[in-house]
Amino acid sequence: MTLALRCARLVDVEAGAFLPDPTVVVEGERIRSVRPGTDPVPDGVEVLDLGDATLCPGLIDLHTHLVGIAACGDPVQEIKQSAAQQAFESIVHARDTLHAGFTTVRDVGTYRAFVDTALRDAIDQGIVPGPRMAVAGAYITVSTGGGMITGLAPDIVLPREFRFGSVRDVDDVRERVREILHGGADLIKVIGTGAVMATGTVPGAPELTEAQIRAAVEEAALYGAYVAVHAHGTEGIKRAVRAGARSIEHGCYLDDEGIDLMLEHGTYLSADIWWSDWLREHADTAGFDAETRAKNDEATEAQRTAFTKAVRAGVRIGFGTDAGGFPHGLQTRQLATLCEHGMTPLQALRAATLTGAECMGWQDRVGSVTPGKLADLIAVPGTSDDLTAFTDVRFVMKGGQIVRNELPGTRL
Repeated sequence: MTLALRCARLVDVEAGAFLPDPTVVVEGERIRSVRPGTDPVPDGVEVLDLGDATLCPGLIDLHTHLVGIAACGDPVQEIKQSAAQQAFESIVHARDTLHAGFTTVRDVGTYRAFVDTALRDAIDQGIVPGPRMAVAGAYITVSTGGGMITGLAPDIVLPREFRFGSVRDVDDVRERVREILHGGADLIKVIGTGAVMATGTVPGAPELTEAQIRAAVEEAALYGAYVAVHAHGTEGIKRAVRAGARSIEHGCYLDDEGIDLMLEHGTYLSADIWWSDWLREHADTAGFDAETRAKNDEATEAQRTAFTKAVRAGVRIGFGTDAGGFPHGLQTRQLATLCEHGMTPLQALRAATLTGAECMGWQDRVGSVTPGKLADLIAVPGTSDDLTAFTDVRFVMKGGQIVRNELPGTRL
């Protein structure tokens, strides 16, 4: 099927401009051409005029957790569900994410290993609706660290699926990386420091050595994969960058030296600078304890300051939200927050599209409205560059298939 989409304007993230009155011709699952609206469309091509709307590449979230209980402050709840229950719940999370305009996500870990690979495969096979997924399979983490369910009595031993990526030394790291990639993961997620959400851990404290992170990077590279590192603390960030991590997740205590290292190595930053606002508002109902609230408050202010400095310095910044910490489908609220902390609207949209695709190594298929790429497109009503409009995505196309359309468009 060939379809021509018309609208008031198009976000050209490659040129960094809003193009007026475009026509995007979609043939099958790919974009065939992008032309001015005044140009005639080929004979026999149906036209869908979306009217006073802004068309944009499908959004990319580099930091989601589609598997697991969403918006819950007590990670122990994870062991009160079976793998089957989590898999079925993840279907709803995936659908809500897609309908919010995210046609691609990088899903960076789950406490229970490999449920994410099953969700990815079900989406790819057309069994359930959802975004394109690159998944991490399980966390590489120390035994009591930020990638584990902590706060349990010391005599409780969790099943191996909850401890799959637990490591002690460099050899352990290499073995776990191989097992996770053999299990179907697309990338490796390393927990380099403590975490806000893991009881008893300290976000600023390193939990893996530089040699361990480098071992993960080297082993992953043998399989054509890369490593994303959860790192709040200053030293943990630097260890990860020097070791060759593709991206730093969170980056709360990133300092000037760390920024210089990221620029030198071309490391991406995926900073979830919005969701702490949600946490503060819903801490009581979601069950976040006093320790988590205190760590969140401290880390948030540091993170936003570091993010602004990273933007000014020119660090490669993608769009990662930590969806799952809050309800899925709310991720677009972070776009306006990026602008509040140093980005222009076009920079924020580029972070959530082309830069995200580059970080994933998927820039040849998604991330911009370019002939030959997959026809992943979204639209929001109106023509303002106020990014709060993106909290109201009304049109979603994935691979040439319209999966949501609530715009008063006209077929011609």
